[in-house]
Amino acid sequence: MEASSSGITHGKTKVFHPVAKDVNILFDELEAVNSPCKDDDSLLHPGNLTSTSDDASRLEAGGETVPERNKLNGLYFRDGKCRIDYILVYRKSNPQTEKREVFERNIRAEGLQMEKESSLINSDIIFVKLHAPWEVLGRYAEQMNVRMPFRRKIYYLPRRYKFMSRIDKQISRFRRWLPKKPMRLDKETLPDLEENDCYTAPFSQQRIHHFIIHNKDTFFNNATRSRIVHHILQRIKYEEGKNKIGLNRLLTNGSYEAAFPLHEGSYRSKNSIRTHGAENHRHLLYECWASWGVWYKYQPLDLVRRYFGEKIGLYFAWLGWYTGMLFPAAFIGLFVFLYGVVTLDHCQVSKEVCQATDIIMCPVCDKYCPFMRLSDSCVYAKVTHLFDNGATVFFAVFMAVWATVFLEFWKRRRAVIAYDWDLIDWEEEEEEIRPQFEAKYSKKERMNPISGKPEPYQAFADKCSRLIVSASGIFFMICVVIAAVFGIVIYRVVTVSTFAAFKWALIRNNSQVATTGTAVCINFCIIMLLNVLYEKVALLLTNLEQPRTESEWENSFTLKMFLFQFVNLNSSTFYIAFFLGRFTGHPGAYLRLINRWRLEECHPSGCLIDLCMQMGIIMVLKQTWNNFMELGYPLIQNWWTRRKVRQEHGSERKIRFPQWEKDYNLQPMNAYGLFDEYLEMILQFGFTTIFVAAFPLAPLLALLNNIIEIRLDAYKFVTQWRRPLASRAKDIGIWYGILEGIGILSVITNAFVIAITSDFIPRLVYAYKYGPCAGQGEAGQKCMVGYVNASLSVFRISDFENRSEPESDGSEFSGTPLKYCRYRDYRDSPHSLVPYGYTLQFWHVLAARLAFIIVFEHLVFCIKHLISYLIPDLPKDLRDRMRREKYLIQEMMYEAELERLQKERKERKKNGKAHHNEWP
Repeated sequence: MEASSSGITHGKTKVFHPVAKDVNILFDELEAVNSPCKDDDSLLHPGNLTSTSDDASRLEAGGETVPERNKLNGLYFRDGKCRIDYILVYRKSNPQTEKREVFERNIRAEGLQMEKESSLINSDIIFVKLHAPWEVLGRYAEQMNVRMPFRRKIYYLPRRYKFMSRIDKQISRFRRWLPKKPMRLDKETLPDLEENDCYTAPFSQQRIHHFIIHNKDTFFNNATRSRIVHHILQRIKYEEGKNKIGLNRLLTNGSYEAAFPLHEGSYRSKNSIRTHGAENHRHLLYECWASWGVWYKYQPLDLVRRYFGEKIGLYFAWLGWYTGMLFPAAFIGLFVFLYGVVTLDHCQVSKEVCQATDIIMCPVCDKYCPFMRLSDSCVYAKVTHLFDNGATVFFAVFMAVWATVFLEFWKRRRAVIAYDWDLIDWEEEEEEIRPQFEAKYSKKERMNPISGKPEPYQAFADKCSRLIVSASGIFFMICVVIAAVFGIVIYRVVTVSTFAAFKWALIRNNSQVATTGTAVCINFCIIMLLNVLYEKVALLLTNLEQPRTESEWENSFTLKMFLFQFVNLNSSTFYIAFFLGRFTGHPGAYLRLINRWRLEECHPSGCLIDLCMQMGIIMVLKQTWNNFMELGYPLIQNWWTRRKVRQEHGSERKIRFPQWEKDYNLQPMNAYGLFDEYLEMILQFGFTTIFVAAFPLAPLLALLNNIIEIRLDAYKFVTQWRRPLASRAKDIGIWYGILEGIGILSVITNAFVIAITSDFIPRLVYAYKYGPCAGQGEAGQKCMVGYVNASLSVFRISDFENRSEPESDGSEFSGTPLKYCRYRDYRDSPHSLVPYGYTLQFWHVLAARLAFIIVFEHLVFCIKHLISYLIPDLPKDLRDRMRREKYLIQEMMYEAELERLQKERKERKKNGKAHHNEWP
């Protein structure tokens, strides 16, 4: 079982009870002399680590030594025996004195022990140290149904045939010659987490003899002790009244400044963990999990769960699973990219573009943009082939299937974790009503169908009206996003002409690329600014809805923030993928914005290069910014705090700080819990799947980021944040539904990207219908000869509008003014019966695109549903283990009870007492 962070085993249990009794007597005496309007300052000791309490003095006088090391490490009371389970922080100058006094008096009435300590830095700051004795822990653990180990697990191996046994022996011999898996953690450095190898059952004081108790001080681990104390604090009154209850309300009204459990000592040690072992679990987590030197190793999830609780453990389990599943996606994406590199020299389309020195393209903007040779876009044509090649469709199908497999296998993985962590039968308690909801609807009440008690009630009409207002706010903010995208479109339209007339030849010759690059950077800045606004708006709208419980508030806020940020992040990407260059008209009849600005056209090599730039720049910049803010902000804040302390008190005082003061100077965990961590990964999952057909390297970038992200988050939790309260959870909550929605959306968007944005369908139509191999059923590179010329239409320069006519006449190409130029479209020549009308090839391509979208979506959705059906949510071996464990637990409990009754019968016989009507 868990050892204390100091590495010193407590004394026998009988030593503990006199201390607890004396402390309680001391509290009662102090309470009798307390003033009803002042804090209990008689419990307050100055911030001196060498001072001892009266109880410690009495113990020393009686010949019992006080563990000096426990006193000095800041994890125990001044007697060195009572471990600190929870810390409350307040300021003397705070006016909420009476509420605190009543609250602390009721804390002592519940059996919790208390000490106070003033800060070494600021005497106005008071730390309240709380300790839960064994009796209190046992009573509330039974109420909370805390599962504890009571018998070691017995593993039964299934019966195997002799032939299979021989094969296993041969395989095991072969494995001896192979190197050990470097990703596995060294088992010698990890503690023996006994509860993972034991059957567990809800704790019961009547059946306490069934449980494995080596030491009562360490039977409940630190995370469980803190959770029990927090449970108690949430149910203690601070004023007379029905709703004047709970620590959260005192934190909200400012009575207490902070409340947190302690870290288990320092995360650093002078001694090596390999030679001297870990000082505590925090030190062990830092060395085996949060250190950059172990970036390639598996996460110690059981230890993370033991230290931070199941909710945070599940987040890191999901993040690790997602990162592991990205390996095949990144490998296939890299293969698609390398396939484009290898086949680049054999691509007929890029060859024709590079050799088209005699094809003159029409200007891409009004007046200032010059005519250009098609061969000038040779580099862009080759880059486009790297992402848009024959393997792109396969990769899009693969990623759609991958998203389904990822979610289905995560459900199986979650089931295994839930079984190992005793979450299968765990159900959330009936949640408390939010104070804001109570204050708003305290006049109307109705019976709660579960508890049978009256509670505030929100009328249906009031709820609907608030939801309508909230939905209107969401719609308005989405319109703001669209307006921002519209502004980016205007910027692109205006600057393409500006860059075309730029003095520098590099920018002038690459005006479209410069326009796209600067537009993406500006768009990123707008995205980050709007994210700050969206958080405030989402908070306002969620509070306006008045959710009844904290989980309802969290789900509503999560949905709004995801919707806002998803639309904000992807709106410009959707514009480039599906609208850029689609509605521009043609030379001589351009469509214009507000009858002024000509809409932007795609590059002569296609629109896919713009989409690749958009995704690459946004993905890299956003991930870099998020990683900096996640780690950089807490580091800077903590550094600033340490700097102020050094300036005021000298650097030599830093090492003397007790653990509670060190933790208080750390940053508190985000107010929204794990929301920011999940949101960042879910948005990345969207980028990885939704437009992956246009950017096959997205999974590789996501994989590299996540390898860093795991260690960044681990480092932040272990070193930069206060220890969060260990919370329980069965799954990742509403985020799973959002992931499923993204998976469905990715199928639709990838179908449209392949059909509309890329040139896959036009090339296919040309190869089978119009190329040299038409009617032969072939579609190789030889069938693409002449494709570039067939995909370009002819325009007569004299048909230009006055405001579109370029300044140059194109005489620099042939010495005489140009009469015709080419543009990307399927239109008739200016000499046909219907000048510039759509050709038959245009309609064939359009029909093929629509057919591809329908076939692709139905095929992929059928594959997704088939995979979902074939993969069960619960592994078969896990189902069998659960059934067998349930059977064994019933047998063990019956045998243990029978054994106890038989012992009692023997004792009664020995003592000569009657034992009539006994069972069995």
